[in-house]
Amino acid sequence: MESCWLSCTRSGFRVQPQRPRINEPIAAAPKASTSAGTITVPTAASIAMPIPPKCRNTRMSINSRTIKELRSIVGEANLFDSVEKRIVYASDASRQTGALPDLIARPATAEQVSRILALANEQRIPVYARGAGSGLSGGAVAVRGGLVLDFELMNRILRIDPDNMTATVEPGVVVRDVQKQVEAQRLFYPPDPASSDFCTIGGNVAENSGGLRGAKYGSTRNYVLALEVVLANGDVLRVGSGAPKSVTGYDLLGLFVGSEGTLCLFTETLLRLVPLPESVDTVLAQFQNADQAIAAVCEMFASGIVPRAAELMDEKAVECAGKYNKNQALPAEGIVCLFEVDGPREITQLDADRVTAICKKNGAIIARRAASESERDQFWALRKAISPALYQFGRIKLNEDICVPRSRLPEMVRMIEEIGLKHSLLIVNFGHIGDGSLHVNVMLERDDQELMKKAELAVSEIFAAAVSLGGTLSAEHGIGLTKMRYLGLEVGENEYKVMAAIKKILDPNNILNPGKFI
Repeated sequence: MESCWLSCTRSGFRVQPQRPRINEPIAAAPKASTSAGTITVPTAASIAMPIPPKCRNTRMSINSRTIKELRSIVGEANLFDSVEKRIVYASDASRQTGALPDLIARPATAEQVSRILALANEQRIPVYARGAGSGLSGGAVAVRGGLVLDFELMNRILRIDPDNMTATVEPGVVVRDVQKQVEAQRLFYPPDPASSDFCTIGGNVAENSGGLRGAKYGSTRNYVLALEVVLANGDVLRVGSGAPKSVTGYDLLGLFVGSEGTLCLFTETLLRLVPLPESVDTVLAQFQNADQAIAAVCEMFASGIVPRAAELMDEKAVECAGKYNKNQALPAEGIVCLFEVDGPREITQLDADRVTAICKKNGAIIARRAASESERDQFWALRKAISPALYQFGRIKLNEDICVPRSRLPEMVRMIEEIGLKHSLLIVNFGHIGDGSLHVNVMLERDDQELMKKAELAVSEIFAAAVSLGGTLSAEHGIGLTKMRYLGLEVGENEYKVMAAIKKILDPNNILNPGKFI
């Protein structure tokens, strides 16, 4: 069979004849100059990634015998093939679309998942795991048709162990539900993605999700002690340990967390918890520019203060959020940051005062600590308003999640500004500056092919800039569909060969989330 490559665009994807190797030098690509240096603009030929040979970009047809077997596994009420259902499951929050899945199944147990995968592997049926469909990179999109496994029924918190500070949960449980249940026992599950009110633990583990508290507490990977997983052939494995630390054998746990549904499916997760902080204090600060804000953050860390949240909103984000939020007491211009500290009450009060002083020392126009829980909620309402408010600037939003070393953020912000000016595009930035993460939003007024091409060129330059500063394409959203053609910017050919070899061993028939980055 002729080798194929997937050329992925915001409006879909297409299969093309074989392109050059993934590590084709990109030095010959066009260059964009900024005050911070020269950015190599990647071309599709230089960074396209391969589709494994056994994938087809055609709709899979599942025979009646297999459908009957699947129905016997999950029951009549949990197997769907109506066009309406298939359309619902054809996309996710990224708005990427693929082929319509042929079937949607809702397993209720690990044993059912195992039987389904064994059957799918035998029949070479593509399988796509799905939690809440809240992913922003197209990771759950069924680009080859086949079977979608919806984990909605596997939504139990199986046990909470206060003595060992752990929780055992199924993949379909909502993150916020876990947080509420453990907090009732004075425990704390720190990962807090923006979609935590509806996203699932299984999806978070698959993407290694982060969130607002990443600066202090890290990402999902830091809170997964053990996993029960099902491999492509139906084998069930338990990896990791209930012990606080384990160095037995290879780190399969680290391999599976963040694998985006390409290596295995999760059926049970043992989560590490920490003591619930006694107190939380929040400081709002307004700066004239991003350099001042980032200098303040760096000084906080250098002085021993590790904020659990350090959020930045640029001028455009503040402007549109202010109009949307309509709270006259909050700033409506300039760079606005939110800093949050937690711990024992006397410590957080002291740290909040120190944060306020550091902000003022670094040029903050305003720096004030929330005087009450109500005012703290008002501060955060400004940050939470940004995403919906951005649509005041355009009907279409290209949302990326780059990350660079904290000290390189000023350069990154300047590069983004100049890329936007060069292409006459509105780009709005906000993000978790405590760990160097920026959500870069390219806003388009209309769905226009030429405008989209210009926007995608700008995105490619932003990715190249982030990597040139020692950063990454994705801090939280994953590669999925939207970033797969840029993977060669960060992943070398030998690295890719290792990943492909792992995929080949664990999923030789390429049934798990085919058509994605591996």
